[in-house]
Amino acid sequence: MIGLDSSVIRGLSAALAVGMLIGIERGWRQRDASDGSRVSGLRTFALLGLAGGLAGLLPDLIAAAVCFAVLASLVLGYGSTLQRQASLSVTNTLVAIITLALGVLAAKGQVTEALAAAAVITLILSARERAHAMLKGMTETEVESIARFALVALVVLPLLPDATYGPYDAWNPRQIWMVVVVVLGLSFVGYVASRRLGPERGIMVTALCGALVSSTAVTVAYARRLRSGDGPSGPLIAGIALASLVMFVRVQILAIALVPHAARSLGIAMIPALAVGSLTTLLALRSGRTAPVAEVSLGNPLDFRPAVVLAGLVAVMAVVARWALARFGDGGIVVALGLTGLMDVDAAILTLAGLPQGTLDAETAGFVLAVPVLANTAFKAILAFSLAGPSHRGWKAAAPLIASVFASSIGIGAAMSLL
Repeated sequence: MIGLDSSVIRGLSAALAVGMLIGIERGWRQRDASDGSRVSGLRTFALLGLAGGLAGLLPDLIAAAVCFAVLASLVLGYGSTLQRQASLSVTNTLVAIITLALGVLAAKGQVTEALAAAAVITLILSARERAHAMLKGMTETEVESIARFALVALVVLPLLPDATYGPYDAWNPRQIWMVVVVVLGLSFVGYVASRRLGPERGIMVTALCGALVSSTAVTVAYARRLRSGDGPSGPLIAGIALASLVMFVRVQILAIALVPHAARSLGIAMIPALAVGSLTTLLALRSGRTAPVAEVSLGNPLDFRPAVVLAGLVAVMAVVARWALARFGDGGIVVALGLTGLMDVDAAILTLAGLPQGTLDAETAGFVLAVPVLANTAFKAILAFSLAGPSHRGWKAAAPLIASVFASSIGIGAAMSLL
């Protein structure tokens, strides 16, 4: 005999709650249907959850027989409804089966798991219109991007060994492949954001979205437009400055995630650059009005080449950094990361993150990490000046970047002198 102890009551209550939670959404979905045409709603799903709970209290064979009988009656009922209606969604049938199973799960003591699953199912069902609208607005490129990213992040990444190999034990296959995952993820986010917002939102929005993928790409595109005189110079210069501001913030976030011990001192080094960059962005914006957006090439989110190249660069620079550390000490790391930052700041961060724990103390690590960031900013200043032309426009395009580098350099020097 089944004893009505507290665990049994708790399991049955959870099973009933599962059915009612899902049933509320299903009933609301059919709220406008005429009497007699509703397939299932609050009462049906509440009873299904309770039936699953009661079945879960029985021996396994009897429980399986009860569930089979309930499922058979569901199939017969939906079959009869299908004969009277031209079409019938299969979603209700699947949700009914899942509700019954969750009721069994709750009765067997997995109350938290059953309630959590019911909440997720209700959320998915309630998002029907938004999900359909999102799917209608998606392109074939975006669908394929999602599939490829899932393959890269959920299939390949877990299969790679989390161990060190190669010279100086510098290569960790899983960490190196994580570079590909991060680059493809950022590329896809930037691609979708740019396409959804559209160029009509202006230069600043595109600079913000483009910098998620590559602040250098934004700098090159806007500097070329400055040279051609296509659009007011103020917003274009502000867009170049904003792209670097986004890069500073992105670097800080990556540092918090990958090298948290260096985040504090890196933040101290970046504060002057952020302050000066924000000021110059606002000043440039005030000098002109927003114009039609420049075409910034964000790249194909399906293109593995940039991601693989960056991963290869990280692998090479990991060896170089450890060799430099062994050969020259901390000074060698600064040079190696500075050269890496000219090409890609993310690679420099990942290179530092791959060094053994305790290689650099927290203060030194943050200031060392600031070197590739400032080197990259200086490189973009050179690009902005050369592409915008050796005129006042070129100087104006490069000025915010030069000012940021100068301010942070002074800040780093002052901070290190106080250590």
